[in-house]
Amino acid sequence: MSKKQSLQKRQPKIKIKKGDLVEVIAGNHKGERGEVKSVIRKKDKFGRYDPNRVYVIVAGVNLVKKHQRRTGDVRTQVGIIEREGPIHISNVMLVAPGAGRPTRVQIREEGGEKVRYSAQYDEFID
Repeated sequence: MSKKQSLQKRQPKIKIKKGDLVEVIAGNHKGERGEVKSVIRKKDKFGRYDPNRVYVIVAGVNLVKKHQRRTGDVRTQVGIIEREGPIHISNVMLVAPGAGRPTRVQIREEGGEKVRYSAQYDEFID
């Protein structure tokens, strides 16, 4: 593979989306569940999305405190604000809707379109 081809590699598919129920599988909040509020994909210095820098914000998990001070005339929330912090995508796992347990996700083609599939519990997620 030439250097030019290696720079143009396809990005891996992110298998967790906004609105999914996930469980934290590593870290201080291991075992906690919540809904994904957003997926954050960071870029490298060349402007390409870095596959190793993907984070999710999960509702009610990894709460951090931010000290916010008044900024000019703008109406902002002032004081100590508690909000969710980002978690690396490798530390969360999608919860299978039918089984209610964490599962690995595969991408399968069903009826001409790509859908997410849990082979462990033999069910389609989307």
